[in-house]
Amino acid sequence: MNKNFKIIFFCGILFFTVSNVLAQQQEYITVTGEKGIGKTVNGEMVREFVGNVVLTQGNIRVTCDQAIQYISRNDAELIGNVVATQDTLTITTSHAFYYGNQKMAESNSGVMLNDKKVILTADTGIYYFDLNKAIFNSNVKLFDTASTLTSDKLTYFKEDGKAIAVRRVKIVESKNIIKADSLIHFRDSRITYAFNNVRISDTSKSSFIYGDHLEDYPSKSYSLIDKNPLYIQIDTSYVKEVDTLSPGKNDTSIVMQLDTLVIKAKKMEAYRDTINIFKAEDSVEIVRGAFASRNDYTVYYRSKQEIVTDRLNRESPQPIIWYENSQLTGDSVTITLRENKIRKLTVNRNAFLLSQNEKYRKRFDQLSGSKIIIYFNDNGIDLTEVFGGVHSIYYLYEDNSPNGLTKSSAESAKIFFENKKVSTVKLFGTPTSEYYPENKVEGSELAFTLPGYILYNNRPQKNELLSTLKDKENFIMNSKANSFKLRHTINK
Repeated sequence: MNKNFKIIFFCGILFFTVSNVLAQQQEYITVTGEKGIGKTVNGEMVREFVGNVVLTQGNIRVTCDQAIQYISRNDAELIGNVVATQDTLTITTSHAFYYGNQKMAESNSGVMLNDKKVILTADTGIYYFDLNKAIFNSNVKLFDTASTLTSDKLTYFKEDGKAIAVRRVKIVESKNIIKADSLIHFRDSRITYAFNNVRISDTSKSSFIYGDHLEDYPSKSYSLIDKNPLYIQIDTSYVKEVDTLSPGKNDTSIVMQLDTLVIKAKKMEAYRDTINIFKAEDSVEIVRGAFASRNDYTVYYRSKQEIVTDRLNRESPQPIIWYENSQLTGDSVTITLRENKIRKLTVNRNAFLLSQNEKYRKRFDQLSGSKIIIYFNDNGIDLTEVFGGVHSIYYLYEDNSPNGLTKSSAESAKIFFENKKVSTVKLFGTPTSEYYPENKVEGSELAFTLPGYILYNNRPQKNELLSTLKDKENFIMNSKANSFKLRHTINK
């Protein structure tokens, strides 16, 4: 075989291969209809079809009322009752363009996609048949058996069951609603990743979690928020108030209060299964009514109505609890709620309690021990129990005037309260007490402190925590949260 023949033979094979590839890449569309007219427009050959129009290209089939086929471009304009199908996929619209070289359909006249697993609608849309990919814009809605997703723009990958949504994104499920600037959602696993201005709300519990990055795993009933998280739960509680509507006749008003629990941290996790646990970690701040806390780690057992604050390690600072004019510290603090009210505080290991006098602000009652338990009734603190190496300092008053203080120690103690003031102190186990008269106390209050005395001035404030909300909803509780009354009159 001579050299020239080899070159010609090689060129022939190359030409055949390239031609075959181009033919596959530029598979021409076929259009038929009841009536067809051929003409030339601006030097381009055009065919118009009317009545039962059918466009086909491979396994793609489109029907419509009217079509204009641009032969050289391998495109077609489709008009009236447009229905495109490919395997289990169906796309419907009133007007569309089909681009044969890209195997792509585009509509600006309202479009609906149905692949037997989801229904996707929007004002405009593009679908790439070879890529099984849809890009829909404006008033986008994606429906399946478990949720509804809305956004301004959505890219849907049919084979992967993956949706990427941006701008004003919202997913509504049976109990949860997720909002975000953008998110990635997987249809089969239900996994969702949301980004920026994220809000996940549990409508059954009136709880909300905000942040800028969310991972939600419904099959595990688990959510992670690890960027600027903020948790809010709205609860209602009822208290009785004695009122007078007319001279000589009293009634009782049942007051329904909105108690707002606000938690801020650097990382939050929510377990929504039967355990129903919420966790906050690192720089945790909590506010609820007269209660506040700073700590490293908080676990909120929502079903049990119990909040546990702890330190992550021995080097971490102790949790700090504030309640009204009192400050508590300890290695671990458990808050027990009943009917959405704090009923018990349990401080374990290295417990320390400070209580500031409302009138004499430099005077702090102090109490330390290995464990402190505080019981509450509707009016506030009812009883305090202290165990293990009890030490205390209590300021005394006579007719609301200062009257010195008492320093005491014992193995255990019980302190009873009336009208938010100490009424009785009982010491057990070889108690000792020492009285200091007022002339030795006045002006020297800081000389009377127990070991471990530290007054913290960084109490979290609800308004400061809520100020981080980017959507500025004024959150229901900010405008209404004080209280409103449902009156039930009881004649006396």
